[in-house]
Amino acid sequence: MKMIKISAMCAAIVLTLTSAVYVSRQNSTNSKALNSDSSEGFAVLELFTSEGCSSCPPAEELLERVQREAGDKPVYILAYHVDYWNRLGWKDIFSKPDFSKRQYWYHNKFTSQVYTPQLIVNGSQEFVGSDEGAIRNSLSTALNQKASTALNLKALQKPQGINIHYQLAGQPTQGQLVVALVQKHAVNKVRAGENEGRTLSHAQLVRQLHAFSLGPQGQGDETIALPKEFDSQNWELIGFIQNADTGEILAAAKASVSSPSAIL
Repeated sequence: MKMIKISAMCAAIVLTLTSAVYVSRQNSTNSKALNSDSSEGFAVLELFTSEGCSSCPPAEELLERVQREAGDKPVYILAYHVDYWNRLGWKDIFSKPDFSKRQYWYHNKFTSQVYTPQLIVNGSQEFVGSDEGAIRNSLSTALNQKASTALNLKALQKPQGINIHYQLAGQPTQGQLVVALVQKHAVNKVRAGENEGRTLSHAQLVRQLHAFSLGPQGQGDETIALPKEFDSQNWELIGFIQNADTGEILAAAKASVSSPSAIL
């Protein structure tokens, strides 16, 4: 685990790199199912990671496996590549300052540390992203909780960008709509830093992140930019409603991006 201590006197990031050995729980947890018979609960798993961090690939591999096991269950995985590792020998091409800012936003809400790989579940719980036991226990709890609000998303590709239509159902809620444009899979060769010489496989890469105020009727339309490398077959949208004060995520959904010809 790589930790970052935050100075109260300045905005600079001071990196304190430490190594930790995590006890593998695979023998006792690999057979443990994502226990949920309910379709009402959901789990948004936000992983803060970096190609420059040697502790991160196991966390990414674990979440990719968890996603496969989840099948059609409402488990939404988002991998944010932070940029503060870039100064340490390798520039992660998937990293963005906005993703680091989001991690620090969570730190200001409830986390005691900022590190990679850090996992946030439903905006209210955090732990090491490679802690399989903690992930599975958290998933089981989240999927069996009844959500009071449901989110429906539709996305349509247009020349000016991706049009997103959202609609809430259930109890009225206050918060904001957060939308992540996600690349489902990518592979990259790392030529420097802690992972030098490794070819890393990534899943559920967040490439864009946007936040919008909710419409007065709990529905509305928004438009986001269309990246040059966008591919409707290999990218998707994941959206969720988040309390901006507490960080708690109240509802979540995903949508594929349809082309205009697909709906004719």
